[in-house]
Amino acid sequence: MATAIPCGNTVVTGLGPRLLSSLNTNKWRISQARVSTEIEALSFSSSSIFPQNLTHLLFNSWSPKIPCHHLARRLIVKAARDYYSILGVSKNASKSDIKSAYRKLARNYHPDVNKEAGAEQKFKEISEAYEVLSDDEKRSIYDRYGKDGLKGSTMDMGDFTNPFDLFSSFFDMDIRNRGARNMAADGEDLICNLVLTFKEAVFGVEKEIDVSRLDNCTTCDGSGAKSGTKAYTCTTCGGQGQVVSSSRTPLGVFQQVMTCSACSGTGETFTPCDKCGGDGRERKSKKISLKVPAGVDSGSRLRVRSEGNAGKRGGAPGDLFVVIEVIPDPVLKRDDTNILYTCKISYIDAILGTTVKVPTVDGSADLKIPAGIQPGTTLVMSKKGVPLLNKGRMRGDQLVRVQVEIPRQLSDEERRLVEELANLKKTKTLNGSRR
Repeated sequence: MATAIPCGNTVVTGLGPRLLSSLNTNKWRISQARVSTEIEALSFSSSSIFPQNLTHLLFNSWSPKIPCHHLARRLIVKAARDYYSILGVSKNASKSDIKSAYRKLARNYHPDVNKEAGAEQKFKEISEAYEVLSDDEKRSIYDRYGKDGLKGSTMDMGDFTNPFDLFSSFFDMDIRNRGARNMAADGEDLICNLVLTFKEAVFGVEKEIDVSRLDNCTTCDGSGAKSGTKAYTCTTCGGQGQVVSSSRTPLGVFQQVMTCSACSGTGETFTPCDKCGGDGRERKSKKISLKVPAGVDSGSRLRVRSEGNAGKRGGAPGDLFVVIEVIPDPVLKRDDTNILYTCKISYIDAILGTTVKVPTVDGSADLKIPAGIQPGTTLVMSKKGVPLLNKGRMRGDQLVRVQVEIPRQLSDEERRLVEELANLKKTKTLNGSRR
């Protein structure tokens, strides 16, 4: 049965009890010249299983009768990436070399500088490696026993310093200022309604609207701090804007990063402005000139950029959205870009034909009714409709539906004439049928 033997950061598998029990016998006779490379790879300072003197013991006790390739199949060495390789330094690197390597890597992989995926995790690994190798005691334990040795020491693997605190103290940088800039919040969007007449919506109009919005406070100039005072580092989070809580479980140490409640994630606390209460904004009224394009309809939304609420701490202002509401016309109806109108004519005009005046969005216009038109017929008045939105030169049509009115009562003279017309119609029908 194979046995796994931990060697610092190296794991050796495949060495069974036979190999370990035969170290002091002559059953294994392997040439020292062919095995030296394999064995000396196991004899490093961080291993407590294979010290240097055991190497010579293995050389002198093994027999050369077993070919070297058998040993190659039995030894599987898997080396984990250690703290030295993370910082890119050798194991005998001086403190100054380690410090210089950390300085270069930390600057390159700090999340505020490097936005690539995995940069923050890389930054944490670099900080963890530096914290161990920069401490003589921790480095000595790590060199002898690896990461497993640190678990057995007073410092558990989850008890590392916050990497951002380490970075801030190492570079003596005011990292809270950078965090505060990152906490800039954009202003909220605003929505207001605008009522238009039917023709204003069809042809467009320029309106002046009064908007109540949050603007930068004139007393504190948007900072939120009381006049004559300055912001200072939040003592709860140390200027990071985040706090880390750790909890131990049977599975290990778990850390949770949360927004600091004391400073709302800004990393700064200050005496609030008397006028705005620390928000940095105050409500003001502003008149905005709005150009409504031709062709809008009820429900149309116009966007006015940067006319919403002001942002916080240098954030961009929001936008203003104007929702259009159109008062319907009592006569003309709208169907997308077409105008609908119903024209009523007498049965005499329907029979003989006529020309009538009909209302349009452009004013009254003449419409020719052809003789013999049937009730319900729709006539088209070309390009008398609504302009296409943002395409003012293109317009819809006006569709006129002809409605023929039949009188409910007739005068004696009208009735006589209609009866004569009916008799004449019957006579023509009879004569036609006889032929």
